[in-house]
Amino acid sequence: MATPALAAKERGNAAYKAKRFTEAIAAYDEAIALDPTDITFYNNKGAVHFEKGEYDLVIESCTKGLEVGREQRADYKHVAKSLSRIGKAHLRKGELDLAMTFYDKAICEHRDPVILKERAEVAKLVKEREAKAYIDPAKSTEEKNKGNEFFKQGKYADAIPFYTEAIKRNPQDHVPYSNRAACYTKLMEFGLAMEDCNKCIELNPGFIKGYLRKAALLKIDKPTEAKSVYEKALEIDPNNMEAQQGYQHCMNQMRNLSPEERAKNAMKDPEIQQILQDPAMQVILEQMQKDPTAAQEHLKNPQVAEKFQKLVQSGIVSIR
Repeated sequence: MATPALAAKERGNAAYKAKRFTEAIAAYDEAIALDPTDITFYNNKGAVHFEKGEYDLVIESCTKGLEVGREQRADYKHVAKSLSRIGKAHLRKGELDLAMTFYDKAICEHRDPVILKERAEVAKLVKEREAKAYIDPAKSTEEKNKGNEFFKQGKYADAIPFYTEAIKRNPQDHVPYSNRAACYTKLMEFGLAMEDCNKCIELNPGFIKGYLRKAALLKIDKPTEAKSVYEKALEIDPNNMEAQQGYQHCMNQMRNLSPEERAKNAMKDPEIQQILQDPAMQVILEQMQKDPTAAQEHLKNPQVAEKFQKLVQSGIVSIR
C-alpha cells in the first residue's frame, strides 16, 4: 500500500501529465512535507518548474534534491537526473559553461543515453560559441598574407598552417581555401586539395580560381569531369585563357580514348550521372532510340539539346 507521500507524488504526476502545473507543484510540496528524504519528489517538482520556464526554481529544487539524495545514498540514476536537470536549466538560461559542468557531473553518476545526447548538444553549442568568438577578419587577412609569402618562396607545407588559421579566423572567406588547395596540390595531397576547392566554390560560386584548381586536379585522370568544370569556369569568364586551354586539353584527351573508355570515364562525371538519372531524359532517350525521327522534335527544346550534346561528347550516346 502506497504511503501518503507516494500517493501525493502520484497525484502530482497525474497533474503534470495533464499540464496542470500549479496543482502538480502543490502535490509535490505535499509529498516533500510528508517525506523530505525522497530525491524523486524534488526532481519531479523541478520538472514542473522547467515546463513553466522557471529555471532558477528548477535549480533550487534539484539542488535541494541532490543534498537529500547524497544524505540518503539515493540511486545514482536519480542523482544523475538531478544534475542533468540543473544543467538543462542553465542551458535554457544561456549559461553554457555551467550547463556543461552539471552534465559532466551527471554522466559521472550515470551514462544515460539521453543525458549523453543532451551533453553532446551543449558541447556543440560551446564549440560554436568559441569559433564565433575567434572570428576576426583582420587577423584572418594577416594570416593569409603570411601564408602567401611562404607560398611565393615555394614553402608550401609552411604556408598551410597560416591558411588554416586564416580560415578559423574567417570561415566565410573563400580565398584561404583556394590558396590552401594550391598548397595541397603542390604537395600531391589531391584529396585534401579537392575538399578545399569544393568548399571554395560553395562559399563563392563566382570565384573562377576555385573551378580552375578543381579542374586541374580532375584532368589528370578524369577528363570528362574536368571538362564540365572548365565549362563552368568559362561561364564566369569566356575569355579566360587557362579555362580555354584546359577545356581543349580535356577534349583532346577524350578524343584519344576508345569509345568504351570514354563512356566508362563519363559515367564518373556527376553531371552525366544526373542527366542519365533524370526520368524525363530517360523517356526521351528511349523514344529517340526506337524512333530516330523523334530526335528532331525533342532537340528543338534547348535544355534537352544541351543535355543530349553532353552525352554525345562524353561518348555515352553515339550518332549514326
